[in-house]
Amino acid sequence: MLAIGCDHGGYELKLEIEKYLDEKGIAYEDFGCDSTASVDYPVYAKKVCQAILDGRCDKGILICGTGIGISITANKFKGIRAALCTDCFCAEATRQHNDANVLALGGRVVGPGLALKIVETFLNTPFSGDERHMRRIGQIEQE
Repeated sequence: MLAIGCDHGGYELKLEIEKYLDEKGIAYEDFGCDSTASVDYPVYAKKVCQAILDGRCDKGILICGTGIGISITANKFKGIRAALCTDCFCAEATRQHNDANVLALGGRVVGPGLALKIVETFLNTPFSGDERHMRRIGQIEQE
């Protein structure tokens, strides 16, 4: 199960992504927001991250205007590795090397065509499991 959430700056892109997920038969839970009315992105980042940490969802997608604020918020949660991606190479690399479990996107930065390719890459790229990457993730998780 995939968790998805956004603020007002990511609302329209969230709709496009949900349409794609529906077409592909990918199960997701929408944690809001539900319009372009101004809201605070940390609220939605927290909901998505909590669903992942609770085990309700495996991965998440977060969208705000730039993707920056929502990814900063997500990365405050121990066990969340959120990656702001603006191209498919970054999405592939963050899954292979960082085992990222949250994809952050900027609704005002990437158009829907590219965003859907980034989402597809993120969802379909496995973690490499290489020792060096596992070691580095362990170092990230240390307090």
